[in-house]
Amino acid sequence: MTAIRRTFDVLSNAEQHFKSDIALAIQKGDQWETYSTDEYRKEVDHFSLGLLAMGYVKGNKIATVTYNRPEWNFMDFGMSQIGCVHVGIYPTISEDEYRHILSHSDARILIVADRELYDKLKPVFDDTHNLEEIYSLDQIEGVKSWREISELGAQQGEDMKQMLKERRDDVQPEDLLTLIYTSGTTGLSKGVMLTHRNVVSNFMLAHQFVTYLEAGEKALSFLPLSHVLERVGSYLWQSKGMSIWYPESLETMGDAMREIKPQTFITVPRVFEKVYDKIINKGRELSGIKKMLFFWAVQVGDQYDPDPKKRSAFYNFKLAIANKLIFSKWREALGGKLKGVIAGGAALQPRLARIFWAAQIVVQEGYGLTETSPLISANNSFFPWIKFGSVGVVPKEIDVKIAEDGEILAKGENLMIGYYKDPEKTKEAIDEDGWFHTGDIGELDEMRMLKITDRKKEIFKLSGGKYVAPQQVENHFKESQFIEQLIVIGENEKFTAALIVPDFEFLHNWCTIHKERFRDNDELIAKDRIIARYQKEVDKYNEALGQVMKIKVFKLIADNWTPDNGMLSPTQKLKRKAVMSRYQGLVKEIYG
Repeated sequence: MTAIRRTFDVLSNAEQHFKSDIALAIQKGDQWETYSTDEYRKEVDHFSLGLLAMGYVKGNKIATVTYNRPEWNFMDFGMSQIGCVHVGIYPTISEDEYRHILSHSDARILIVADRELYDKLKPVFDDTHNLEEIYSLDQIEGVKSWREISELGAQQGEDMKQMLKERRDDVQPEDLLTLIYTSGTTGLSKGVMLTHRNVVSNFMLAHQFVTYLEAGEKALSFLPLSHVLERVGSYLWQSKGMSIWYPESLETMGDAMREIKPQTFITVPRVFEKVYDKIINKGRELSGIKKMLFFWAVQVGDQYDPDPKKRSAFYNFKLAIANKLIFSKWREALGGKLKGVIAGGAALQPRLARIFWAAQIVVQEGYGLTETSPLISANNSFFPWIKFGSVGVVPKEIDVKIAEDGEILAKGENLMIGYYKDPEKTKEAIDEDGWFHTGDIGELDEMRMLKITDRKKEIFKLSGGKYVAPQQVENHFKESQFIEQLIVIGENEKFTAALIVPDFEFLHNWCTIHKERFRDNDELIAKDRIIARYQKEVDKYNEALGQVMKIKVFKLIADNWTPDNGMLSPTQKLKRKAVMSRYQGLVKEIYG
């Protein structure tokens, strides 16, 4: 392997060792538009040359707001190989957040994906004085195209090409690569400063977790590239010589998987839960012996243990039958060649990891933050470095310790250099000894396996003085097929309670089977029979919890919580303050 010291060295490495007719591909209708390694290089260099011709210098900031597509890579490497700083922004945040990020980052230009994002961001652009120009990836009449930068680059002569070589050589591993604004669940986001060394050290050590993937294989990419996990994963796949395939949308993802047959993808648990629920709902539509076999296989999968010594010969026999008759169809639904899935960004229900491992699909839950580039730990693809309910093993390249109050502290080459223009917040996050305070509470065992128990700031105290870790309770209850989302509440109150969003697809099916009629979801959740059924479900899941953690009272809610309505962050994390504010009337009803 060519030495990879800066992110764009990944492309040089591919040119030397993994030249391919398809390095990147995007779905457009029923066709796939592809780019070879040579075309990739040409696009990257033309973009760099265009920026140089426009007078861009090392340290200049360029903001992009786009969905996943090959152009993201062309711009990303095109910026970084001349020392410009990529400010990649989520396409789903609020106007206030856009104003803050675009102004705070000192970005000189803004590049958006399409007409919808242009219309959304043009008023922000007009009010942001540091922005000089707005470009679009799609052709929009009267709007400058990003192609104008590349076409300018294509016209440059040998002098400018020599300058590109010099600028590329001048970029050092410790130079600033990117500003990634943490979505956060409270307040305005902070600009995390990551260098080439931060990011490269992280995806290079990640190789030890994906030894089952090989050059020439395919990765599907749909988690936003503005998310640090997907971005660093993209560098990882390319450094292994894999091609990256972008589905047109989340709606077409299933068809795309069956068509291209990827070996891996990265996801947040929320998407994974939906995939699982879809499979289970298909099982419910079966009848007779097919339905019986389906749910027998699910039961077998639920008992899977990654330790081969703990699986009896009889269990292995049952598992082989379940795989042949049922799980093989699951694998086909996911393309038929899927080897492993990486899950991060939030806690994954252990039962999901368990059942997919049983179905011969490795699910690797990991842990990290934007500030740590992101990986701190991950489950590997083989025993004993896999433990359901944990976030895996901390690699030797990263130092982790647990503080006296239980907080996870980390340090290593992957740790950010600080928050942009915010030395005070940087000092709060990184102590004098260089330890980064993650804000998460956890446990580290003798094998360096890490378990997260909660967010430090989210643990609350009941009026009786007992502490409740809400995430633990929420993840436990989300194992119920009746529950889509919930928030556990009770700070300074006498007991623990919850607001619950039902899984309406599942609930509607239940209503059909039990002949329960309703006009809409608002009417449905007010029905005594439905409330009683949810009480039965709450009682069932309460059994495994200590007295303090048990949900004593709950209220059902008819709205889904999404990033669009401000209840979730762009990475699908619950925004507790926003939810509590929106439903303060219901909270008052619970506590009187």
